[in-house]
Amino acid sequence: MGFLEFIFGAKKRQVENYLKKGALILDVRTQKEWDNGHIEHAIHIPLNELNNRVDEVKKLNKPFIVCCESGVRSAKAAKFLNLNNIDATNGGGWVSLNNKL
Repeated sequence: MGFLEFIFGAKKRQVENYLKKGALILDVRTQKEWDNGHIEHAIHIPLNELNNRVDEVKKLNKPFIVCCESGVRSAKAAKFLNLNNIDATNGGGWVSLNNKL
């Protein structure tokens, strides 16, 4: 098994595990990015609004797979959610995540 296969395989397994737990998809891209395409049934909360809407996320009482365009913003969002006692993982870019679903 090569290094890249190991890394991307681990991410795929993590996404699969979260889906088994009933995770919801949280897209933290901007409104303009969202309007240009998104994962069906995903929840949209732009990263710059997440701090003010964290209680809204908590009320859903679900784990989350967070996505964005490339994985940078979703990593920040997942870390923020975890610090607020919300089970979340970075799903990376929305296009590649959509291919894993």
